[in-house]
Amino acid sequence: MVKVNENYTRLPGSYLFSTIGKKVTAYKAENPDKKVISLGIGDVTQPLVPAVIKALHAAVDEMGNAETFKGYSPDGGYEFLRKAIKEKDYGARGVDIGLDEIFVSDGAKSDSSNIQELFANNCRIAVCDPVYPVYIDSNAMAGRAGYYDKASGKWTDVIYMPCTAENDFVPAFPETVPDIIYLCLPNNPTGTTLPKNELQKWVDYANENKIVIIYDAAYEAYISEENVAHSIYECDGAKECAIELRSFSKNAGFTGTRLGFTVVPKDLVVDGVSLNGMWARRQGSKFNGAPYIVQRAGEAVYSDEAKRETAEQVAYYMRNAKIIREGLANAGFTVYGGVNAPYIWLKTPDELTSWEFFDKLLHEADIVGTPGSGFGPSGEGYFRLTAFGKYEDTLEAVKRFEKLR
Repeated sequence: MVKVNENYTRLPGSYLFSTIGKKVTAYKAENPDKKVISLGIGDVTQPLVPAVIKALHAAVDEMGNAETFKGYSPDGGYEFLRKAIKEKDYGARGVDIGLDEIFVSDGAKSDSSNIQELFANNCRIAVCDPVYPVYIDSNAMAGRAGYYDKASGKWTDVIYMPCTAENDFVPAFPETVPDIIYLCLPNNPTGTTLPKNELQKWVDYANENKIVIIYDAAYEAYISEENVAHSIYECDGAKECAIELRSFSKNAGFTGTRLGFTVVPKDLVVDGVSLNGMWARRQGSKFNGAPYIVQRAGEAVYSDEAKRETAEQVAYYMRNAKIIREGLANAGFTVYGGVNAPYIWLKTPDELTSWEFFDKLLHEADIVGTPGSGFGPSGEGYFRLTAFGKYEDTLEAVKRFEKLR
């Protein structure tokens, strides 16, 4: 008799942003005359920059010509893109990463979900709390998270590292030593960063305890402070303990185009086995590569022209972040983040739960945000807003917030 993967049946409800989407769709259907402003899901609103569009058009033309047509891409991605990544993302920061340590994919979400396949099911994972839901969900689907306890909002076999206002949303080393630690910096949802010397302590801790760090650097383009590392490989010894995930979604607007990459150093060896070789084998068996035209667009992101254009977009979103952060603070809300990340993390007013504030915001101000509890139990009583909306909508949203107080 066929049986389902029971691990899926242990997942609570639907994916966080799917739940939000359903609520918003229903509200819009009931209120077709209202303009709902979305500051919820971290999706960009500005179009792809001209240099990228130019590269896309050129690549499409190549696909229409027999002499330049491309079929399946190489397992790790085309060399032209990996060279650009190697030189511009790492070489420019004094980090030497090999071409065969870079694996191009269709986005960091896929990689952050799939990377857990390299590890045994009895490996213990540690996550910041609150945290991007995909880390826990993917491990739960694999049977590594144990059982979900609705009362506590925690999984029995997951090690949680609380990040709250009391510790400035910076995790402490877990009391129970894990096998795998997920770090997202700048952090989603809190916007927290770590100075390079503090990140070095995590690398040292991982090496001392034979831990693997899965480091999500999807928001590195938004770092504004000089002492914050853009890559974990800027830390000594990181190649022996860390896997780094990167995305083109937020730095270049590829949320709908889909492109990312993961770095798995050859020096990262577990049980005498190279994780680089394992990931190469996994990708070769399960993934046919990102489309050629998208990889050409990714290559264009590293051109001088595109770097200027995408920097302007990042500045556009960070201006939104400043408007939200300062506007809500002036209106009496307690706010965090919005400096090195496009997210504002705020304390819900009047002791409302995260979902109660979600409903209040939607029904009284026609604004969509993300309940903090959806990121973990320590997110209860908090709320995430994104700066990825349009400038005019951001201004209007702040005015609506002011009327709530």
